[in-house]
Amino acid sequence: MSETEQTKQTSTTGSTAGGNTTNDEVWIVGASGRVGRAVTARLAARGLTVVPVGRSRERMVAAWADAGLPAATKVVVADSAERIADEIVRDRPRVVVNTMGSFAATAPVIARACMSGGGHYVDQANDVAAVQALLALHDEAVRAGSILVTGAGFGVLATEAVVAKLCEDRPAPHRVRVDAAASVAVEAGLLGAALAASIVDVLTTGGRRYEHGRLVTSRLGADPQQLAFPDGESAKTAGVSSGELVAAQAVSGAPFVIATSALVPTAAPVRALLPLLGRLLSVPALRRLAVDRLARVRAKATPRPRRHSWGHAVVEWTDGTRREGWLRAGDGMDFTADVTAAVTEQLARGTARPGAWTPAAALGAELATAAGGTFVLG
Repeated sequence: MSETEQTKQTSTTGSTAGGNTTNDEVWIVGASGRVGRAVTARLAARGLTVVPVGRSRERMVAAWADAGLPAATKVVVADSAERIADEIVRDRPRVVVNTMGSFAATAPVIARACMSGGGHYVDQANDVAAVQALLALHDEAVRAGSILVTGAGFGVLATEAVVAKLCEDRPAPHRVRVDAAASVAVEAGLLGAALAASIVDVLTTGGRRYEHGRLVTSRLGADPQQLAFPDGESAKTAGVSSGELVAAQAVSGAPFVIATSALVPTAAPVRALLPLLGRLLSVPALRRLAVDRLARVRAKATPRPRRHSWGHAVVEWTDGTRREGWLRAGDGMDFTADVTAAVTEQLARGTARPGAWTPAAALGAELATAAGGTFVLG
């Protein structure tokens, strides 16, 4: 069921391509979740008209109150991406921020609804299928005068921005490796369906890499490495199929690209079992069971394991030139909220070209510093 609860009508102010108009609202889909709450608070503090969107009015109102915000004048209640899309087509918000997860399925539906009225779209997708699906809408977005940004979070931007900085004023490199090492404080509470589905999807997708410019299958957990960070701490990373892989290849043009994450198990016995586990979870019934069980896991509040989150890149050219760089940030989830808020504000003000982009491609590598990151370049 879908309903819009509103006590004050917002005026229509924005004009877009093709004669379409949008109002001045920014809709946060999944506003009661961790990232949704944080983005809502940041955007409201910047003076934007923020509207929470989700399945439960009560949860959204409670999350709004917990964020210390005044009572929302408008709440959109909808129980699926399709219902949300219907509401977007009807009301035409300026920007829609999708934090609900399952981006490969939800992003195209919601983004196309935004484009129908010339509105803009932002999400935090970080898997290959979801990022590619959103980027495939580029030509449609250009025709609609809409800006679509996928991967507006730590994983994609923290590595993409470093690659972009290292490749400035240089020809396309031959080889790129990017490593994402987020350090995140865990909130007490249920893991939740969105995060559970993301974990299972990583296992079922397996690994990916670029070879000769083509995306090919590789082993999940390949290319393990012990990273020594500039602040003296360290972490192990291993290969994964991720949005940062797609972004790094696009921003560099390199034919050979690999991406790793500190979230992937690096112990040899565990890595050996990952392919078998992925095949088992590819069975639809087992996947549903795994997502349901994971979603019900109750996490304990724990501090982040390291002082900083790090994005890392090594770029190599055929002439033997090798460059290395880092992006330092605080809590990875806080950085994600800061990135999403920064992107959303710029889209609301119309400061990017129409099309479908990753964050640095849309707004430049300095977006990472605007969101609180610091480059450490060799």
